[in-house]
Amino acid sequence: MTEQEQLELVKQNGFAIQYIDNPSEAICLAAVQQNGHAIQFIKNPTQEVCLAAIKQNGFAIQYIDNPSEAVCLAAVKLDGLSIQDIKNPSIQDIKNASEAVCLAAVQQNGYAIYYIDNPSLEVCLAAVQQNGYVIRFIKNPSEAIQEYLIEQDKNNIFNIPEDKLHPEIKKKYQYLLSMKRAGILSAWKATWEWELLYEHGYFFFYFYSNGVF
Repeated sequence: MTEQEQLELVKQNGFAIQYIDNPSEAICLAAVQQNGHAIQFIKNPTQEVCLAAIKQNGFAIQYIDNPSEAVCLAAVKLDGLSIQDIKNPSIQDIKNASEAVCLAAVQQNGYAIYYIDNPSLEVCLAAVQQNGYVIRFIKNPSEAIQEYLIEQDKNNIFNIPEDKLHPEIKKKYQYLLSMKRAGILSAWKATWEWELLYEHGYFFFYFYSNGVF
């Protein structure tokens, strides 16, 4: 089979490269461009082939041993959740993933923080900026992270398990927690109007008069 015939074959089905002995760089590139997962059949792929595979499918990184940071970044920028599939001695189990890779992953998909051990404050903030709900996956969110999230939207306080709330946050937003405990959360939306009532001392009177307490 000529190289041209091999090229046409992998352009139709990237997995066909597994049947080609010693494929050229051009054949490897064509194969992964058709299907990124075809990289699993390529021995010692070059950086260019790895990047092409990732561009086609971010999860192809699971078949790349010891990927460079550039390849890792390309994968997580395409799909942040692909961080779970990175196999690299320096990024073993994501425990020592570079800050840049972790940051890029959560910026693309906040849920990627679930796979990051001991994320930095910057990574945590980036994750909750992308999706406030993921604060549930941060083991001990700092007061700064909680404050940031709640300031963005008061409803976010209900995304933080109460046992994780910082004491100062509990104190500052006690009126919100009281509403939650009163069972009126589903009918309530946090707005500046409720804060105004609270700040002017009308909070208790309003709910008392309406039979909440």
